Amino acid sequence: MRIRPAAPGELPALQDVERAAGAPFRDIGMPDIADDEPPATRTLERHRRAGRCWVAAEGPDDRPVGYLIAEPVDSALHVEQVSVHPDAARRGLGRALLARAGRHAREEGLAALTLTTFADVPWNAPYYARLGFRTLAETELTPGLRAIRAEEAAHGLDRWPRVCMRAGIPLTGETSVRWPA
Repeated sequence: MRIRPAAPGELPALQDVERAAGAPFRDIGMPDIADDEPPATRTLERHRRAGRCWVAAEGPDDRPVGYLIAEPVDSALHVEQVSVHPDAARRGLGRALLARAGRHAREEGLAALTLTTFADVPWNAPYYARLGFRTLAETELTPGLRAIRAEEAAHGLDRWPRVCMRAGIPLTGETSVRWPA
């Protein structure tokens, strides 16, 4: 497995990864999340061109089995989406993608990684907490995170408890998050 920038022709494959990664939400009573459409190819392309779309690729054909897209928000790199195909789950691919995003954040002089996620889904907030992310109190939300949360609420995601999380990135040395370098 290797983490690398996404190639232009892979964007539909990233959408397929997203659809597959969403399927387990159906099993926990969140069918609307399972049926939600992945990011549009134009959105993925915007992140790719900006250098903030990475894939976890494997096999002799170097096919993507996971991906992460991110965007600077306030003084952090905000992880907009990280998804791993269920067939490739539990092998550290999500952690490796987050580590790559953390290195990018440090290179850009950003102070942290942030993300929003479901509070009670085992592979969401509890997973990120194990990696060293902490849940932010409402009073700690930056204007950019407040705007993201408002957009999510307008999209109907607040039907289930959601949280904002943050992991600090020292400007030198290794990230403080417990992920591989």
